[in-house]
Amino acid sequence: MAFAEPVDDGASASPGRAGRQPKEQSLAPLLAVCAGYFMVILDVTVVSVAAPVIGREMSASVTGIQWITDGYTLVFAGFLLLGGAMGDRWGNRRIFCTGVAVFTLSSAACALAPNAPFLTAARLVEGLGAALIVPGSLALLRQAYHAPAARSRAFGLWGSMAGIAASAGPLLGGLLVSTVGWRWVFLINLPVGVVCLMLTLRHVEVSPRLVSRALDWPAQVAVVAAVAFLTAALNEAGRRGWTAPAVLTAAGLSLLGAVAFVVRERLARSPAVPLDLLWSRALGGGTAIGLLFNFGFYGMVFTASLYFQHQRGFSALETGVALLPAVAMTMFASVVSARLARRTGDRPLVMAGMLVASAGLAGWAVAGAEPAYPLLIVPMMAAGFGTSFALTGTTSTVMAAAPQAYSGTASALFNTARQVGSATGVALGGTLLATATTYGQGIRVSMAIGAVAYLTAAGLAWRCVPRRSEHDARSS
Repeated sequence: MAFAEPVDDGASASPGRAGRQPKEQSLAPLLAVCAGYFMVILDVTVVSVAAPVIGREMSASVTGIQWITDGYTLVFAGFLLLGGAMGDRWGNRRIFCTGVAVFTLSSAACALAPNAPFLTAARLVEGLGAALIVPGSLALLRQAYHAPAARSRAFGLWGSMAGIAASAGPLLGGLLVSTVGWRWVFLINLPVGVVCLMLTLRHVEVSPRLVSRALDWPAQVAVVAAVAFLTAALNEAGRRGWTAPAVLTAAGLSLLGAVAFVVRERLARSPAVPLDLLWSRALGGGTAIGLLFNFGFYGMVFTASLYFQHQRGFSALETGVALLPAVAMTMFASVVSARLARRTGDRPLVMAGMLVASAGLAGWAVAGAEPAYPLLIVPMMAAGFGTSFALTGTTSTVMAAAPQAYSGTASALFNTARQVGSATGVALGGTLLATATTYGQGIRVSMAIGAVAYLTAAGLAWRCVPRRSEHDARSS
């Protein structure tokens, strides 16, 4: 299939084009994009610590608290593909800035919420803003950094933001809730959002637009339905069990939505994701790897957090401190992998990262019923290091596999898969802890499953991530 080329929107013929080389060295576009992405991922986890306090103050039911927490993730994951398609059609910078504005304003609404229903509605809008931010973030980095070394470095830092934000969320949330109150969990987004918007408008070039592409609304509806029913099935599995009729029905409807999406893309004149792009080895394989390593990492963070609080009696703040080794390694690994990628290519790094992470979780699985905390530091560091080490190369593989005109769509597809992996890892980990004879048994089984997921991702990397010469040809 021949992909249509994007057209410039007029404003992109700015002085910034003449100054492309200096901008390659500028950190401003990277800081702008990473600030927006950090806010989005932080809000996935930071609210989990504040949710019980919010429920007590607002007299919310358990279901109400769950919607405050999960409603954001549901809308975020469900509308990512739409955000990517909108960015490709109307310009990634424009949609990214729109998402930042929506996210910042809805965060203010969350902080000022007078009751639980209002807060839930504001969280849903916040999730929509996040879905507009994330696809454009990768597309803007691809647009801003053209040299392979600069692009790998940018993708590496972007990837490390996810691990840092997700792991720091419980620590920051516990600190804010115990000092200034839960509303500051949302208020901290305001200055970050304003700075992100200012940096983006000043330092990121206006993006080209693919004005000829129509939005494929039936496909978007199918994706939203598939993600929504999958999220519902995973959330209810921990409470009702995996074989409950409601869980099986939701899972079946999710599968039906996924099938409807594929059928629609096969028949559509202007598909949201062309099937030859979707089935390409690099993009499809890289997307599957992203799902698997998010499954392993976020499942580890979630189950470890519950284990430390319920089994070892740690406070929310102490739990955040206990998870810091995993956080510290994500930044270190992203810097190292970005440097090594210039010499080795992506395939060895992705495989090595997945094998290290697999070995780490396998070590936890065999560490015994009540291992001393120092023995758990190495598995957590291995998971954080391996995930971030592989994320840079996986991101580069996915983005290089897509034509420039579909960069927002490729980013959306990759991040949707990662969110599905995160939700599945969290749900499965929670179910195993809830149904196991002891917490120790549940967390060991959860870590063993995570190790297998990482090992599977290593095999996919060997099969799907291009060699260095192939990757350079795609990127040029």
